[in-house]
Amino acid sequence: MMESLIILYGALPYLLRGSLVTIAVVVGAMLLGLVVGICIAAGQVYGGKWLRRIIGVYIWFFRGVPLLVLLFLFYFGLCSLLNINLSAFTVSIIVLGLITSAYQSQIFRGAIMSLPEGQLKAAHALGMSDRKAVMLIVLPQALRLSIPGWSNEYSIVLKDSAVTYALGVAEIMARAHFVASRTYEQLPMYFAAGIIFLILTYLGTKGLRILENKVKIPGYSS
Repeated sequence: MMESLIILYGALPYLLRGSLVTIAVVVGAMLLGLVVGICIAAGQVYGGKWLRRIIGVYIWFFRGVPLLVLLFLFYFGLCSLLNINLSAFTVSIIVLGLITSAYQSQIFRGAIMSLPEGQLKAAHALGMSDRKAVMLIVLPQALRLSIPGWSNEYSIVLKDSAVTYALGVAEIMARAHFVASRTYEQLPMYFAAGIIFLILTYLGTKGLRILENKVKIPGYSS
């Protein structure tokens, strides 16, 4: 028992450096998913029939194919086929970002549709174009209402980031597996990795809850 604790203590800085890689992957994926998800949500609500169909296929694809399959498809398949030299780290951010954009888009779409239609009519009465009304009136409110769902999506992306070790990304899980395979102390290493993920989940959701309370809209959020 004491020997396991000594090994864990020595490996802890190595695991914590992996948490920085995990945070970078998650933040990059969430930001990519945010930008793409907003565009998709706006297209679903305000776009034409063919645009909505294309978006529906996009969402169906990225919600239906497993993460590991998409990682291999992009890293070993598309990058090689198109002769694109991207690191495993970059591919992980792109794949996770595209997947979470499909889910985030539905969060944003629900938030947009929850707003009263009269706001757009009032914006038109003031002389605003559709694009300007959506950008200045609808989206700021929808983003605020989306924070609770976005917080849940953060937790999912954080846990999914552990799968990126299959590409060799030196995140928490990859480092824990590396140490465990050489010290044969699987239980302490994977337990420590789980604790680090729990801490990151708590800190992220706590921060988003604080943000939600700061920007909440009276009458629309609790």
